[in-house]
Amino acid sequence: QVQLVESGGGLVQAGGSLRLSCAASGSTWTRDIMGWFRQAPGKEREFVASVTNNGGTIYADSVKGRFTITKDNAKNTADLQMNSLKLEDTAVYYCAARRSGQNYYVWGQGTQVTISA
Repeated sequence: QVQLVESGGGLVQAGGSLRLSCAASGSTWTRDIMGWFRQAPGKEREFVASVTNNGGTIYADSVKGRFTITKDNAKNTADLQMNSLKLEDTAVYYCAARRSGQNYYVWGQGTQVTISA
């Protein structure tokens, strides 16, 4: 059973950078597609980015060019580098895992990211 734990959230000024990390356990994790999602208060959860074990990536239009997702199989981590942060990036960020052709089946507990003016 894969387990995910997010870390790296916090308070950062607009225009700054923050790096989130998703630590994973489980022997099947390296075969999974990893995704980052976020949810702001009163809003629906939205997709942010995803990465395959071969390095293929997909980004939401709202973060394209500013965020970078990576997966390090040796370290069992999936990171989200966030640059040029904006106030609207404020949300709880979640990492998740899924197999190809399947729904995301395991989720972390989330980490709060707050951007100040």
